[in-house]
Amino acid sequence: MDDEWFDVVVVGAGLSGIGMARHLKVGCPDLSFTVLEARERLGGTWDLFRYPGIRSDSDMFTLGYRFRPWTGERAIADGASILSYLRDTARDEGVAPHIRTAHRVVAADWSTADARWRLSVDHRGERRTIACRFVVMCTGYYDYQRGHAPIFDGAEAFAGRIVHPQFWPDDLDVAGRRIAVIGSGATAMTLVPALAELGATVTMVQRSPTYVVARPARDPVADRLRRVIGARAAGRVIRWRNALLGQFFYQQMRRHPRAAARRLIGWVRDHLGPGYDVATHFTPRYDPWDQRLCLVPDGDLFAAIRSGRASVVTGTIERFEVGGIRMASGEHVPADVIVTATGLEMKLMDDMPVRIDGQPVVFADTLNYRGMMFSGVPNLAYTFGYTNASWTLKADLTAGYVVRLLGVMRKRGMRQATPVARDGDAGADAFIDFTSGYVRRAVERFPKQGRRAPWRLHQHYLKDVLALRFGRVDDAMAFSNPDPGG
Repeated sequence: MDDEWFDVVVVGAGLSGIGMARHLKVGCPDLSFTVLEARERLGGTWDLFRYPGIRSDSDMFTLGYRFRPWTGERAIADGASILSYLRDTARDEGVAPHIRTAHRVVAADWSTADARWRLSVDHRGERRTIACRFVVMCTGYYDYQRGHAPIFDGAEAFAGRIVHPQFWPDDLDVAGRRIAVIGSGATAMTLVPALAELGATVTMVQRSPTYVVARPARDPVADRLRRVIGARAAGRVIRWRNALLGQFFYQQMRRHPRAAARRLIGWVRDHLGPGYDVATHFTPRYDPWDQRLCLVPDGDLFAAIRSGRASVVTGTIERFEVGGIRMASGEHVPADVIVTATGLEMKLMDDMPVRIDGQPVVFADTLNYRGMMFSGVPNLAYTFGYTNASWTLKADLTAGYVVRLLGVMRKRGMRQATPVARDGDAGADAFIDFTSGYVRRAVERFPKQGRRAPWRLHQHYLKDVLALRFGRVDDAMAFSNPDPGG
């Protein structure tokens, strides 16, 4: 016996889930829905992460929603501002009453006979069942309970404190302390200048370099447009401009990787001066966009290095010692605190068990459908943003497509929509083609890409706008299970 019934259940109340809920409210006003959030508060990533300097790693005009343009002054915003934006959106768009916090979905079972999902939900230790016609998973792509924490020899001997950014302690005072930040991704490059600004002496310890790009924290064009056409209209214009420019530069870098690498590294040299060892510390061994580029607003990382408050050590860690880190080269990195900004642990839909008519679904054996559904899995969508642009650009398109699909199902009087692959569609390409460690560790658990559309990811905003907002909904989609109510 089901405790409750909804037409649609959205799982997750972060950036994607709030956006999905608003699309449902406006695009499917006659359908009932709820948003189930495992944590005690909405906000997802922007409520979870509390480390110093937490901010967007892409511009807010594209990270913000299409239906609610970003009107803040800073194009690269801090975490608190983003969280406020999400809370305001949930309230003002009428989504907040639909959100249930402390509701963790622990399993999903599809019944073809009933044409419904039954979700097992844990609410503060109480188990209940919520049934629905359609599920949209907006749980992000990483484990909220633990970050990636490699084992370092000698960690038990270190006399100081070891901290993971995902679980930043409120009582950590960094002023006047020596801090080693292990990592070279967006988190490390955010932490280093922020900790230096708080009075710490910081060393970024990296195994290998990452491509780093400095951009102004404020967009001068957006500032001028605001004065002429107003903040919301300016937000819409700048959103399109940034999306198109980002796509253009991404394509150019992939077509001409050597020239792009020279340009990117040259910009770093311009910031740090001819005497700095850019070849060792800021010259990656891979092509641009084999991994995500790191954005540093107003070049704050480079300013911290120039000031002497921050430095970079590149090489392999041999072990931790009482007073810091010993590198394989023999160099000693002194530290009172070690921050392991060593990455995330990826998860597909929070590793939730999914069964169809009692049979477990192995998602690694499925094909990705339009970057949001899975071959052979009915009435289930998963929001996964772009790797080469802002997450929300794809999340918005996904939400719009789900609304369109629900409309077609109702118009045809069908209760079930299942992506169906044909002979020759299957491929072996990975769902994500990044070489980053966090991707390589988990990609085998994700679905594969097919040989052709709609089974391949474009990672191309304009193509996806055409396909998802205006393209056919019934391409490789089987509609079945007629509604007995007509």
